[in-house]
Amino acid sequence: MQKDLFERIASFLLGASWAITLFGALLTFKISLAFGLSFSLFSTLLYILLSLFFMLLLDALLVHKERLREAKKQTRLLEELLSQGK
Repeated sequence: MQKDLFERIASFLLGASWAITLFGALLTFKISLAFGLSFSLFSTLLYILLSLFFMLLLDALLVHKERLREAKKQTRLLEELLSQGK
């Protein structure tokens, strides 16, 4: 099955966001380590949670697009059945 442009871009962004999350968490930890270990762990955890939330949001967009496509297919099939019944 061929993906449209939106799905390709969203899939790329979803894959790239994992790399950004891991690299960003390491960078956040190293930068905030100067303020103390507990603050560094807290800020890194906060960064990871926010990144995961945005990844979840992107994945929800993909799922919603797929549900919309399936609903359109079902509507088309039901309209064909209705036109055959008349």
